[in-house]
Amino acid sequence: MKKIVTIVGARPQLIKTPLISQALKKIAREIIVHTGQHYDFNMSDIFIKELKIKKPDYNLGVGSDSHGVQTGKMLQKIEAVLLKEKPDLVLVYGDTNSTVAGSLAAAKLHIPVAHVEAGMRSYNRQMPEEINRVVTDHVSDLLFCPTQSSVKILKGEGITQGVYFTGDVMADIQLKLKAQMSNVKTLKKYNLKPKNYILATVHRAENTDRRKNLENIIKALIELGQTIIFPVHPRTVNYLKEYKLDILISHYPIIRLIKPVGFFDMIALEANASLILTDSGGVQKEAYLDYVPCVTLREQTEWIETVAAGWNRLAGTNINKIVRLSRNFPEPKNHPNFLGDGKSYTKITQIIYRFLKNR
Repeated sequence: MKKIVTIVGARPQLIKTPLISQALKKIAREIIVHTGQHYDFNMSDIFIKELKIKKPDYNLGVGSDSHGVQTGKMLQKIEAVLLKEKPDLVLVYGDTNSTVAGSLAAAKLHIPVAHVEAGMRSYNRQMPEEINRVVTDHVSDLLFCPTQSSVKILKGEGITQGVYFTGDVMADIQLKLKAQMSNVKTLKKYNLKPKNYILATVHRAENTDRRKNLENIIKALIELGQTIIFPVHPRTVNYLKEYKLDILISHYPIIRLIKPVGFFDMIALEANASLILTDSGGVQKEAYLDYVPCVTLREQTEWIETVAAGWNRLAGTNINKIVRLSRNFPEPKNHPNFLGDGKSYTKITQIIYRFLKNR
């Protein structure tokens, strides 16, 4: 039987994993390698538990560090695993340091690479995620695109071989697992009523590592004057303390800082929010899937279709713009389906099967 090594390391990758992993059982032996990029329980283990993901075969325990040091450690440790396991394919997801380290380690050992969520671009090279996407796509053999526009982007970069429009795995998962979600239970846990709060998430380096940007975002949340539920990423917590913004927030009880939440709670919080403010690519997409207006705290987005459809507006970190766009959000008229038919995991598995069969 063929062998596939799957590289994960962060929340978005863990969420995208279960359906494909389940389907892969029929065609290959899967070895899951967790880099340890996200190691806090609420950012990692909770998703493995909730989504019934197989316990990783390897946990590399890399942890936090600067981008160069973290990626370097991952490269070294992933290479050792690949040399030992000798897989027929390496599967990577998304745009994190775990993604680029896994794809580079495999490519340098001449092991084929399959990239789920290929072809996404924000065209902002200041974002480390953008560098990770571009590098991973250019060393991949199989590129699974969530949208038709991502196929066109790859073609524009000269990548046409091994490119497939499959639809979006996250859309598959939300569709499959909706029945398991308890909105009532989640809302009760946080003492919330549907459509009576704003959900906010901030974790991108361009916002957390720059004091002015994070300060502007917090001041905009305060000015909105509504209940804000804010699941706080561990690195964001550190910067709030470093910039003493935690003291400012403490004077405004409308901003409720909570620990990162699991998959089911997060989807419930998103679906029942009146508005979402985020700098996360995944949360923008999840907002769209739940028909919830979204204001993105960035100047660009890789999910351009959400903006074109009127469900997402780009505010950057300008206080006035964030407040204005949040308070005056016209009701979108259309909700086109650009993320596929809910069967992307099946298509991906079938393509991988044919690829391995012909090797």
